[in-house]
Amino acid sequence: MKWEIVIGLETHAQLSTVSKIFSGAATAFGAAPNTQACGVDIALPGVLPVLNTGAVERAIRFGLAVGAKINPRSVFARKNYFYPDLPKGYQISQYELPIVAGGTITIMAGETEKTIRLTRAHLEEDAGKSLHEDFHGRTGIDLNRAGTPLLEIVSEPDMRSAEEAVAYARALHTLVRWIDICDGNMQEGSFRCDANVSVRPAGTTELGTRREIKNLNSFRFLQQAIEYEVRWQIAEIEDGRTIRQATVLFDPDTGETRMMRTKEDAHDYRYFPDPDLLPLEVTAERLEAVRAALPPLPQIRRAQFSAEYGLTAYDAGLLTGSRELADYFAAAAAGADGKTGKLCANWITGALSARLNEDGLDIAQSRVGALALRRLVDRIADGTISGKTAKDVFDAMWAGEGDADTIIAAKGLKQISDSGEIEKIVDQVIAANAQQVADFRAGKEKAFNSLVGQAMKATRGKANPQQVNEILRRKLAG
Repeated sequence: MKWEIVIGLETHAQLSTVSKIFSGAATAFGAAPNTQACGVDIALPGVLPVLNTGAVERAIRFGLAVGAKINPRSVFARKNYFYPDLPKGYQISQYELPIVAGGTITIMAGETEKTIRLTRAHLEEDAGKSLHEDFHGRTGIDLNRAGTPLLEIVSEPDMRSAEEAVAYARALHTLVRWIDICDGNMQEGSFRCDANVSVRPAGTTELGTRREIKNLNSFRFLQQAIEYEVRWQIAEIEDGRTIRQATVLFDPDTGETRMMRTKEDAHDYRYFPDPDLLPLEVTAERLEAVRAALPPLPQIRRAQFSAEYGLTAYDAGLLTGSRELADYFAAAAAGADGKTGKLCANWITGALSARLNEDGLDIAQSRVGALALRRLVDRIADGTISGKTAKDVFDAMWAGEGDADTIIAAKGLKQISDSGEIEKIVDQVIAANAQQVADFRAGKEKAFNSLVGQAMKATRGKANPQQVNEILRRKLAG
């Protein structure tokens, strides 16, 4: 039997406020345990929550960026469950009336674009953290994260492969960083995904029983977890067993998922409106103020780059992988024609990205600035140096030896483009390689490449390769 995979993601993005969602305690990462938890966070009797307007503004910013409806009135609810790191015995979240409803995220599914629908995005507080490793049979509780503001972003079950799920998670990760609502640091838990996975016979429409893989904090683990879970569910069904709705964890050491608990339904949490918090109202004026402050979004920049420089959807997608990278390309390609703009794109996604990865740097730390890269590209475009020589110039620029013009002059790398001079060199090569000339005229194309190599060697690689090819072919045809 052929199977269809059905995947939906619930993503928790930690909002980039300096204080928590209902208290003034700090949200900075890495503090000593329980040093950033105030009376509200640890649920001392008589304390009351006060909503952080910065968290609200960030939620609105996200909703506008994905084309969602911002509900003018939303309600905070208590999600009741017991866990040692949840001091109140409930989590303040939103349920029936979230702040953001709907919206879409566009991903690249292979060579084509695919739209993933969003169900909702709602504000909530994070729980604390249970620590097991260092307590020898006991559990420690760190409440620093308790009350940290989260935006939970829920997708529809529109993804049909692990690759699509990763593409969606990457696009969402790019967006929340782009609009500056989340730092996206997955190692610190600022961006983590829960994957709801089920399978069904291909061609059917009824959803299968889903299992939720919790707290995936890397794109690699997300892909591995979904792929394993899909194989496991198919094997269970084909062996005659039934899938039970459950919450599971992924073990990166074994590459397997394992059940943590049977999956709760909404009614198990006994949601009800939080009596300590008024309904959240978003006015039209506030909405427009947030809209006016939004930067140009990734999809706008992608369309702009494709239209102005003829870039493919793939290349435009790479160049909008972060707001900083898009700004770098825009600065490098400013005022360029399509050919030069494409050349800038190729250098950024090729040599520059390779060097950044090799040295563990991001684009903001590049040792070659956008304008410096553009000057190098201009020297290729105007024939001053060849593409091959440009790689040596780029290496010298990265090493701090100066700009492109300085390096070209200091090392004598200027390309020979004088046709008369190249003709003399070609004549000498033809005269010195009679056998290869005869082989070429007998139909052996490899002999031509050898003759080109001889001409380039004679000029120490400085001759314009295109001119060498044209002049050599003309003379050999004569």
